[in-house]
Amino acid sequence: MKEKKKRFEVGSHETVDACLERMKREGYQPVGKIEKPIFQEVMDDSGRIDYIPVKRQIIFEGKLMEE
Repeated sequence: MKEKKKRFEVGSHETVDACLERMKREGYQPVGKIEKPIFQEVMDDSGRIDYIPVKRQIIFEGKLMEE
């Protein structure tokens, strides 16, 4: 028995469309999207730490499609 809801993370070498297609193949349709920035700590010349966004994490929440 499949879960009614499942989260799908877009892989580092995967497009958003490929992730959505994977969801569809597994029998889920997207009902929500979460985007989280990924930061890197960078120390400047004065010793102060800055946080620079380097990429984003995209997660889709999928709902099991009725068959």
